[in-house]
Amino acid sequence: MNLNNFLVEKEVPLKDALQKISANHHGIIMVTDSAGTVIGVATDGDIRKRLLEGASLSDKIGGFTNNNFVWADEATPREVLLKQLDHHIRVIPLLNSERRLVGVVSRDHFPVPEEVPTYARARSPVRISFGGGGSDLTHYFAGDSGAVINTTISLYSHATMRIRQDKKIIIHSRDLGESLYADNLAAALEQKGTFGLIQALLKAVHPEFGFELFLYSDFPMNSGLGGSAVVSASILGCFNQFRRDKWDLHELSELAFQAERLYLGVAGGWQDQYATVFGGFNFMEFRMEQNIVHPLRIHSDILLELEESLVLCDTSKPHDSGEIHRDQHQHMQQASVRNKVKSNVDLTYRMRNHLLRGRLLKFGEALHEAWQYKRQFSNKISNSYLDDIYDNALQAGAVGGKLLGAGGGGFFLFYAPPFQKLALIDYLESQNLKVRPFRFEQEGLQAWSARDNHHTEFDI
Repeated sequence: MNLNNFLVEKEVPLKDALQKISANHHGIIMVTDSAGTVIGVATDGDIRKRLLEGASLSDKIGGFTNNNFVWADEATPREVLLKQLDHHIRVIPLLNSERRLVGVVSRDHFPVPEEVPTYARARSPVRISFGGGGSDLTHYFAGDSGAVINTTISLYSHATMRIRQDKKIIIHSRDLGESLYADNLAAALEQKGTFGLIQALLKAVHPEFGFELFLYSDFPMNSGLGGSAVVSASILGCFNQFRRDKWDLHELSELAFQAERLYLGVAGGWQDQYATVFGGFNFMEFRMEQNIVHPLRIHSDILLELEESLVLCDTSKPHDSGEIHRDQHQHMQQASVRNKVKSNVDLTYRMRNHLLRGRLLKFGEALHEAWQYKRQFSNKISNSYLDDIYDNALQAGAVGGKLLGAGGGGFFLFYAPPFQKLALIDYLESQNLKVRPFRFEQEGLQAWSARDNHHTEFDI
């Protein structure tokens, strides 16, 4: 739109004003003073009426100007403009703070909002696994099918990302307490340090743009809650927001696995990636031809009762899941260990049925049985310190429980009947162990975009 066709100075004759009205096709002209300030408007109808009343085409337009006219500024909400246009107003001039014309809106010319920079956010929940651990390792289900049962809870990894106009990559991790700065992707991948997981993800995604990424989590590192997969999922969720062809849930899970297991080289299973991306209660089956995620429909009363019966306890002992899984891989060559894993898989099917039917006491007892199997998979999974916590927790009222994740530390999960739960919590806290409240989270990875109204870029 040529705004010059809407402007005439007040000293211009009517003839010239009509020519501009004809040129702008809107039937109106904005009249300015000598400084370019809009002082009024005149319509073709008003001018024709005055001509019929005896005015001359050589008369100056300033004498025919309506100084009491409707106008708006650039900050006027679109809703207000639409209502004015719907209320017998044909054209609305847009004026800046100096009352100079910066735009024109009408019923026939109402531009869509301009695109502004956006940022992406994502959050992904941690999982607690009830049974079947070890059977989601590829070297196990390459020979025997695996199965696990797990759910996500209300502890999350959070990611925020925005695109840069250059190729620079800036990453701030509150969990690591460090930042990464690089001029481009190649430089980011070459840096040495603690960003190995994120670099593996960048290798898998291979973004063609620069970006700033901010990360933090609600849980400690090496906690046994599948945290590395959770961080990976939140980052992938942000990248997915900037794609036209969005990755589906299986593809997101596979990318997270690819980055951590193949590129970073950390040994481990498959359930963590699927759990955090899909979310909710799931029964997962693992075979070489495909992995299947079965969402479990559990009555709300059962879920509420189970939620109130579980106690999550931080041992404050970090663990190295990769080292434990490597050791477990070696032990898995023994037929006796593989048989125990298979028994654990069979138990997982029974746990699923207990849960679906609301047999929660049997479910709690099955947690104890699952832990007895798991602690025999490797001598690195438990130790005397962890065994003492578990045995004393049983004495304090727990029916069963298990160490989450690969083992060696992290979080214990206990099941306690309603009238023994407080005694269990008292014991754990007496040992300076932190009990962590939580709720079941039915959603998995969630990602969304928002307008970046305060966009600033940070230079390296």
